[in-house]
Amino acid sequence: MKPASVRGRARPATGDGGPRPGCSGLQSWKSGGTMRAVAGVGAAVVGGGGRHLLPDVVGIFCLVSLAAALDFEYHHAEELEAYLKRIRTMYPSFTHLHSIGRSVEGRDLWVLVLGRFPTHHKIGIPEFKYVANMHGDETVGREILLHLIDFLVTSYRRDPVITRLLNNTRIHIMPTMNPDGFEATKVPDCYYTRGRYNKNGEDLNRNFPDAFENNNASIQPETRAVMNWIKNETFVLSANLHGGALVASYTFDNGNSVTGSLKGYSRSPDDDVFIHLAKTYSFNHASMYKGTGCDNRQTFPDGITNGYSWYQLEGGMQDYNYVWGQCFEITLELSCCKYPPAEQLEKFWRDNKVALIEYIKQVHLGVKGQVTDKNGNPVPNAIVEAEGRPHICPYRTNEQGEYFLLLLPGTYVINATVPGFKSMLKTVEIPDTTGNFSALKLDFSFSEVSSRPRAASCPKAPLYQELERASAAVKPTLHILVLMTVMLIIFK
Repeated sequence: MKPASVRGRARPATGDGGPRPGCSGLQSWKSGGTMRAVAGVGAAVVGGGGRHLLPDVVGIFCLVSLAAALDFEYHHAEELEAYLKRIRTMYPSFTHLHSIGRSVEGRDLWVLVLGRFPTHHKIGIPEFKYVANMHGDETVGREILLHLIDFLVTSYRRDPVITRLLNNTRIHIMPTMNPDGFEATKVPDCYYTRGRYNKNGEDLNRNFPDAFENNNASIQPETRAVMNWIKNETFVLSANLHGGALVASYTFDNGNSVTGSLKGYSRSPDDDVFIHLAKTYSFNHASMYKGTGCDNRQTFPDGITNGYSWYQLEGGMQDYNYVWGQCFEITLELSCCKYPPAEQLEKFWRDNKVALIEYIKQVHLGVKGQVTDKNGNPVPNAIVEAEGRPHICPYRTNEQGEYFLLLLPGTYVINATVPGFKSMLKTVEIPDTTGNFSALKLDFSFSEVSSRPRAASCPKAPLYQELERASAAVKPTLHILVLMTVMLIIFK
């Protein structure tokens, strides 16, 4: 029997939340001339005594609703762009549309941002992202993200769960990372087409710097745009939507002896969190949790897999996010057929709808806070980590002195370090905070710090390869010491 929730939490109230925007969805006037909500996007007030909506106003709302209608068809570049711009025009108070770059053929890489503060980062509000269509011929994710956008904007201020989610999360949605590959796929196929690659024939999910070996692939414009995007935002959680299987796959995709690859599994320091994240999606999906895969030869217990255990992958985006972006990302394989017929899209949306929402809520796991100096000013580039979970690129505070650590409920020691000063340790009991839409808040104030630490960056080099070489000469019990030595070398 399928679990109704993950870790005992009830499923969210993520139904349609009432009538969709449109003529049938308009609310009636209340006494005194106050309207409860118009098409789910806010409230309207007229002068006292008004009890009926004028016909011309009804017509305007009908036209607006029809203009934003989204069908279950494949949307090519011009249609996708027009739809996103329409959404931005209709919901300007909580959406923001921008392009993070261009593809090889010059198509915009559109991102729609949703939230209370859509245009900029707000202290304390975590950043989340969904990216789809990285392989141009894997198309289901592209379309269900458009329907996710539709669901979020029409549910905001009408559905209490979605309203709290958007008020406390900044959500970035990129329907297509490889628009050229999608447009190049002239004949849909369930298995393989050249549209998988970008215009230069490069696989974008083999194109990122790799933490385990030198990746000699030439970084593509689409990859560079995403790398810059990750650098410029404080992303905490992410998922990358693919097709060709039905499973939630998690870090690491590559590995070596340091991460346990000799045993067929490449374990990250946050393996327990990644397993939880993958199960959150699979258990809230209509069938992924069954783990049956796409044929009898391949099964995935609970509908999840460690990436390396499935197959080794160099230059993948989810490992890059985790190592260099301080962002936990999993890969969601959503369909056995990579490019299924359009008439199946509505079922794919229904199968994934609850899982998509539940997964976003996990951005509020764990602990967050600010590091400040003796004057209360934010301290950027401070290292904040949970003891026993050393990242090979230590997680650092952003320009606002903020940190976000995804952690499961439990007791942890959080270590904050400003280079050149004594570390500060705090023991904390972390509850399950996803239902409150806010991680536990834990701030650090360094009374002896009065200046900003120098900016530090982690080199885009195969750091785990260096760690493996260093570890080969010492006993396994000294691995932590070796890791500290490597980090010291890096940050000098």
